[in-house]
Amino acid sequence: MDLWGREDPEDRIAEEKPQEEAARFSSHEEIAEAIRRCAACHLRQEGNLGPVLSSGPVPSPLMLVGEGPGGVEDDYGAPLIGPSGQLLDKALASVGITRDRVYVTNVVKCRPRGNRTPDIAEGRFCADKWLREEIRLVQPKVIVALGKAALRYFLGHEAGIVRSRGHWIDWEGIPVMPTFHPAYLLRQYGRDLVQSKWDVYYDLREAKERAAAAAPDWVWQSGTPPDLLAEFAAVRAERHAGQ
Repeated sequence: MDLWGREDPEDRIAEEKPQEEAARFSSHEEIAEAIRRCAACHLRQEGNLGPVLSSGPVPSPLMLVGEGPGGVEDDYGAPLIGPSGQLLDKALASVGITRDRVYVTNVVKCRPRGNRTPDIAEGRFCADKWLREEIRLVQPKVIVALGKAALRYFLGHEAGIVRSRGHWIDWEGIPVMPTFHPAYLLRQYGRDLVQSKWDVYYDLREAKERAAAAAPDWVWQSGTPPDLLAEFAAVRAERHAGQ
């Protein structure tokens, strides 16, 4: 507590279930099932439908890590498939990538109440438990950090995305490119929007080029871009049936 009686997020996370040494899973299917059952921190109790998993192939040379699920993502159980995700798909297409050829996930798996940005302690707790294992299984050559929460996790401390985007980070031997979260672009107008879109384009292009150099045989585009809302319709029905 501070002098005003407000709870310190770091203290609250420390009072959650003790953070065990990360489990090691033999397959992505195993970790996905474990994430579905997770209720290790208070975020699961913030009025959401449960943990949101990932999309994309395993392994994949390029991993995109967002902040946390929004309303549509919580509804369907898949990351970045609402308005922000549709903008992300367009950004990926601009550099020659279809969404089904990259792995997409989030720092935190459960939607924070009110779509707030998860704080640094919440991000660390969830990502240390799950994202680390995802990275081990996916084996990305390059990671794109979408937004402030992802940036802070890979940096390990507070930082602003505006100054940090476009500058490579080394995270345990993996190059990480921070860039704007597509939700940020949705809040921009006029010249600011045009500039931000170009920034994201250059960041994604550089990330793809570096990943392609490390995985020269990877196919970056499929013939038909995926309809993720249709693909996750059955997952959506299951999530609502369980409520």
